[in-house]
Amino acid sequence: MAHRDKVKKLGRTASHRNAMLANMAMSLFTHRVIKTTDAKAKALRPLVDRLISTAKQNTLAAKREVARTVKNKDVFKKLFAEIVPQFSERNSGFSRVIKLGVRRGDGAPMSVVELLTEKPKEEADSKGKKGKKA
Repeated sequence: MAHRDKVKKLGRTASHRNAMLANMAMSLFTHRVIKTTDAKAKALRPLVDRLISTAKQNTLAAKREVARTVKNKDVFKKLFAEIVPQFSERNSGFSRVIKLGVRRGDGAPMSVVELLTEKPKEEADSKGKKGKKA
């Protein structure tokens, strides 16, 4: 039974757990996709969804609330400028956890956490083509 078990402790102290989840959230906002263990992914998803829904309010109080977790200024600006506008019509479910299997070294179950945003457009035409010799 999982009574009185709302916080998944992940074998860490509260300060270590909060710092680790904040760093993972900033990495997710930066890279859009991160690979981690199932337990960490399940603990991260509610935090990320809460941060995005708070950021959608776009008030000074909401910005200060998000800034308590997202400490990097560049990631903070990217969250409000690029990520939050993509979720304007969506009310919840901003991230997704996809299970991958087990890690080869220790057998830990692995997952991918991704934001449900549009994939950034890559400039394939400039990278893929080779120039002609004149």
